Amino acid sequence: MQLIATGFARTPVRLVAATLALALALGAVAPSSHAQDRGKKGRIKGAGEVEQSNPDFVPLADVGDGAVAGLTRRPPEAARERGMIRTGLIPKFAEGVYCADIDDGWAMDYTERRGRDAMHGGIDLPAPRGTPVRAIAAGEVVLKALDDDGAQGIQIWLRHTPEDSGLPVWTYSQYTHLLELPDLPVGHRVRMGDVIGKTSNTGISGAEARTGGAANRKGGGVRRDALHFAILYSPSDKYFRGESLLLPKDGWWMDPVAIYRKVPPFDSVAMKALPLEQKRIPIPYMLDDGTIVPADTKLIWPYACSKSPLPDTPRNRPH
Repeated sequence: MQLIATGFARTPVRLVAATLALALALGAVAPSSHAQDRGKKGRIKGAGEVEQSNPDFVPLADVGDGAVAGLTRRPPEAARERGMIRTGLIPKFAEGVYCADIDDGWAMDYTERRGRDAMHGGIDLPAPRGTPVRAIAAGEVVLKALDDDGAQGIQIWLRHTPEDSGLPVWTYSQYTHLLELPDLPVGHRVRMGDVIGKTSNTGISGAEARTGGAANRKGGGVRRDALHFAILYSPSDKYFRGESLLLPKDGWWMDPVAIYRKVPPFDSVAMKALPLEQKRIPIPYMLDDGTIVPADTKLIWPYACSKSPLPDTPRNRPH
């Protein structure tokens, strides 16, 4: 457990014990890139230590007490204090363009579905199975995981430098419920608009967790195909990586729609306080023919949009 022990020297005993307990509960032993690639053949076993040669990795104890509690939602109130609150932001798409829209919104109350105090830590964008998922900005693959018996399912995380996104903070984008583990090695650089996965419904729903069977939010049938898309941000380029867990040092939750504002502030308290007329956020996008709109954007929506109706998904409508 060298991963955790590196923070012991300057950490109080009570905090060390709590950190260890949390690390064990979350399976927070960071795998090497090679171990993650082996996950294509089976469930990822996070048996390796942090790659100490990478200066961007930090032990869990160095992430920050507030960040660890808030980003792992243990307890849920810590997540609210770390930015997981409703903001009222709404994506505004170009006229005559069909884009995948949101059905389950940011920080919506999931208590009834989970059977405990819970919020939705992202936005859900329904799309037909196999629909390509796009990198919202240039960035680096920093985690991919087969969380098949967890809520996230197959997932990939990208880290975006301020130069990648045009924002004055480091941002981390998460894409979950994917069809298969992306064939992209950890450390690989992607370009904005690159395909980083395909849409599916992997992972277990809250109803499945409670009942042990397949169920959707209304209690019957299998959960719909959709991308779960989330954003974390931090002033630091350092992060902790576990088996299926990524925690930026001093990290915060961001309403994913807020990233398209392009200028600070991005924190949820400030977003909630915006006047109503400022809560409709114009969304830059890629068309299905590869055209980027606007041409100089560094950020796009995680699905390609179209000038023709998108099939099979009622939420994908012209705006």
